[in-house]
Amino acid sequence: MRTLYLDCGMGAAGDMLTAALLELLPQPEAFVERLNGLGIPGVTYHREQAEKCGITGTHITVTVDGHTECDHDHDHDHEHHHHHSGMEEISHLIGHLPVSEKVRADIRAVYDSIAQAESHVHGVPVTDIHFHEVGTMDAVADVTAVCLLMEELAADQVIASPVHVGSGTVRCAHGVLPVPAPATAYLLRDVPIYGGAIQGELCTPTGAALLRHFVTRFGDMPVMTLETVGYGMGQKDFPRANCLRAMLGETAAESGDVVELACNLDDMTGEGIAFAMERLLAAGALDVYTLPIGMKKSRPGVMLCVLCREEQREDMVHLLLRHTTTLGVRETRHRRYTLSRSQDTVDSPWGPVARKTSQGWGVRRQKPEFEDLAMRLAEIMGIQTVPHALIKMNDEYAYITKRIDREISEKETKLYAMEDFCQLSYRLTQDKYKGSYEQCGRIIKKCSATPGLDLSELFLRVVGSFVMGNSDMHLKNFSLKETEPGSRN
Repeated sequence: MRTLYLDCGMGAAGDMLTAALLELLPQPEAFVERLNGLGIPGVTYHREQAEKCGITGTHITVTVDGHTECDHDHDHDHEHHHHHSGMEEISHLIGHLPVSEKVRADIRAVYDSIAQAESHVHGVPVTDIHFHEVGTMDAVADVTAVCLLMEELAADQVIASPVHVGSGTVRCAHGVLPVPAPATAYLLRDVPIYGGAIQGELCTPTGAALLRHFVTRFGDMPVMTLETVGYGMGQKDFPRANCLRAMLGETAAESGDVVELACNLDDMTGEGIAFAMERLLAAGALDVYTLPIGMKKSRPGVMLCVLCREEQREDMVHLLLRHTTTLGVRETRHRRYTLSRSQDTVDSPWGPVARKTSQGWGVRRQKPEFEDLAMRLAEIMGIQTVPHALIKMNDEYAYITKRIDREISEKETKLYAMEDFCQLSYRLTQDKYKGSYEQCGRIIKKCSATPGLDLSELFLRVVGSFVMGNSDMHLKNFSLKETEPGSRN
């Protein structure tokens, strides 16, 4: 698994994160040119070599209209401040940046978290927040740079050490505040932090917000094969090297023991077995599958198998005994080696498309989420589709579609009768693959109020499915629906 580890032993700030991540790229100068081409008003990025306590790294300076934060005599170690900006102004600027939708969403999410923190600290609505510490063009530059770098590095997980926040006080627009500053402390809720003998603000609000958004978990550095290391230097000099260290490499894929539970069935319907499988998967089984077997007296049967973790074993046995007709369950232990899996979205000429990535053991594979891709291809082909979307649930994408058998408004609810082609051909659910497109056409000619139009729609869907490689268009995936509730047409 491609892993990015952030060593925050001297805190975190936007410019330090930018510099450290920039060192991980093979051509950092080209990326700086890309940053300078974003068109952030008045902003110019400068990359230079710096040394702290004998360690050489990169320091990033952002100038706004030719001036740096030092020109404005502000007492902060890492951030750059020039004027106060509201969330509306920030949002307008983000919306016009030439970046991908993913990066745009990341930038908005970081600023949303900062706005929530400022709102909580000052006791005012988010709409009234003015970003004294983070709302200026140079801070926008830091956040944008880090979000772009994270997209470029494409790590599967980001792990960070506990965050050193410093100690003492810091001067800001509201006066002298304790370290960590109130907004920083709010952003670092549920994050392991610590202070120390070093006087000063080591973790800024921008740095805290970026860590909170991108870090998968906080803890010790995992066992990993390092590819490259980057050092992002801060402004001030301390007894310790004032830098943030970023390490990019590969961590081992997951391996571990799993339990396989199995039972033989020869007196259950397909619907009954399908229901049992659904219950097992809903309870958290790693996998559930069936195998055709021969049983006593030459009876054909089904072996129902469940893969689960050790701590799930008793619950799964209970579900097998409850939802099947089996009289007993067998248990086998296996060693399992897996590729790590992740999901994200990528931009395409037809909009964002979900992508699944699996990797580990020297293997890396990527493929689109087929349901989402198939619906988008159908729309491109001119095939009418129901409204659909991907939503993120528990770090995974779930595919949803709108129900078309009802229309709900403030005044009334209309319910439309729908029957799939299994029902219309008097077949059981387990026989859904035993039909043919010719039989589908006969069903339409027999039951449809507009057979000519519906036959042409069937033809488009059959050809579209062939082109996109969709081989799952069985009888349950075709339906006829009433044109008006109760009309039966």
